Amino acid sequence: MPGMGTDIHGFIECRWDRWLDEDDREWFPAIGLSHLYNGRDYVAFGSLFGVRDTASFRPLADHRGLPHDVSKEVLADFEPWSRDQHGESWISWAELASADWDEVSNAVDGCVHEFRRSPDGAWKMHRRNSDLTRFAELSGLTDARQLHSAGSIFPENTEWPDGDRLFRVGRLRRKDAVPDSEWGAVWSVMRTLANLHGDEGVRLVVWFDC
Repeated sequence: MPGMGTDIHGFIECRWDRWLDEDDREWFPAIGLSHLYNGRDYVAFGSLFGVRDTASFRPLADHRGLPHDVSKEVLADFEPWSRDQHGESWISWAELASADWDEVSNAVDGCVHEFRRSPDGAWKMHRRNSDLTRFAELSGLTDARQLHSAGSIFPENTEWPDGDRLFRVGRLRRKDAVPDSEWGAVWSVMRTLANLHGDEGVRLVVWFDC
């Protein structure tokens, strides 16, 4: 809904395949997403599930609905609030592991990007819309809305050097849209479970509110 915030909810599920026939294989909840991720990043939501931001990237798992074999525990958590939820979807660890995380977005990001110089002298993406106080001094922008949407004001690749860091207007890579600083714990748990259950035996099931 316009003007309202959107939050993500869900679970990591895993399936025990060993020694079981296909008909006996069940999915079980491993951990609630809220224990691993508590952010609200619409570019990430769009890149992964096509929610809120639909312009930057082709979603990896766009509105698939809940899995037909979703665990009864996850379904029980979803159903009481189902009328207020939307964007239900899921994605396997196999899909996440094979995604092109260096893919460049389709559009210039509205946020300015801060880069920091790495030990080898190369510029490495640090964060989006970070240290806007300093960026305001460098860019001359004074309006808060303009500071938060510099990508819609300045041409792509406009840069503001600042010693060992650099501010730039540009496009995101998918891995910058879904940064490890926010999603690393989710991926770490899924990777660990995949080592036990296989890449297709671990998935992230999600839904959104507002």
